[in-house]
Amino acid sequence: MGGARSRYGLLVSALGAIVLAVSVFLPWYGLSFTASGIALVQQSADQLAAQFGNANLQAYVGAQHASLSFLAGQEFTALSAHQVLKDLNVVLLALACLAVLCALTPLARGDAEPEAGGAALALLGALATVCVAYRIVRPPSVAGELVALRVREGAWLALVASLAIIAGGLWARARLPARGSSEKRLESAWSGLSGWTPEG
Repeated sequence: MGGARSRYGLLVSALGAIVLAVSVFLPWYGLSFTASGIALVQQSADQLAAQFGNANLQAYVGAQHASLSFLAGQEFTALSAHQVLKDLNVVLLALACLAVLCALTPLARGDAEPEAGGAALALLGALATVCVAYRIVRPPSVAGELVALRVREGAWLALVASLAIIAGGLWARARLPARGSSEKRLESAWSGLSGWTPEG
């Protein structure tokens, strides 16, 4: 029973590691213009039209202010961890690969004690969780105040996958007490209370 539990834990960690690797290429951040960024674009357009354009161009630029204001807060593109987190995406991919190896190697060899890799998996998952959580709480700064970043599903999926690696590693190390040993403890407790000792 303990061996089966350990194997299930290793499989959970392996699945979490694969999902973590895939999540690096999914959208982590959505980019949208801020109100101050739109105001800066409008001001620059007005200055250019006033300096180089005629009255018709200035009127046209002025008429476009309302449509530009509508763009504030609207997401116009998404960035993956692979695109924006140049160093961290390599770290996450390396942690995912190591976790897959730690999880699948004991299963492929048919180890009698597959829970041996559980501690390493829990450590790898903890490192991945810290890295992902840091970039969720502290997203990278892009173009100052002109655009805003919103955390997207890729980052949350990476966090869930990292926690799955930890859970699988802890599950692989968890041991249920053997049935025979629990029955022996029950018999010794009963004999201590009643004075009766089983024969045999």
